Amino acid sequence: MKSLAVLGASGHGKVVADAALAGAWGEIRFYDDAWPTLKHIGPWSVVGATKELLQDCGSLDGAIVAIGDNKTRLAKMRQIGLGVPLVSIIHPAAVVSRYASIGKGSVVFAGAVVNAFASLGMGCIVNTGATIDHDCNLGDGVHVGPGANLGGQVVVGAATWIGIGASVRHGVSLGDHVVVGAGAAVVGDIVAGQIVVGVPARQQR
Repeated sequence: MKSLAVLGASGHGKVVADAALAGAWGEIRFYDDAWPTLKHIGPWSVVGATKELLQDCGSLDGAIVAIGDNKTRLAKMRQIGLGVPLVSIIHPAAVVSRYASIGKGSVVFAGAVVNAFASLGMGCIVNTGATIDHDCNLGDGVHVGPGANLGGQVVVGAATWIGIGASVRHGVSLGDHVVVGAGAAVVGDIVAGQIVVGVPARQQR
């Protein structure tokens, strides 16, 4: 039975664990830096913090950082990545092209679609029902929210967050650390660090 460490005992962690169990993983061990105060999450026990995860690496088949905040997720991946085999989780109800590339530590949830020649960096989240069309290029730590849609050849910079139900037009580029509000429609390039909302999406004042 393959054992998976999930670092991050939160709502997002629950969904990651559920997706893992729907696939090839048989045992889930949760770790969280709130341990030992936090000892349970849903039906799972929290067995340690980051330090304990690193100590347990020899008995684990893989690990994933299940923290929703992009910056924190990437920082934790760097912290544990040298000692623990980072893996990706793809829910069996997701559709991922054989020609797509999924970076280590990424998750693709149920109902999501990643089309041909799309490329995801490390630690990305493609949330429930989101779509990534052909030839998109997502940097490390990108989160595409539930029901969001990216047209073909979209470029998304590192640690950018695309909100629930947002859409990004074909060929658009988003810089690093951009935040796209829920339901926004992005029709032009967005420079790094901007927060955009609305239809069409404009910089938040």
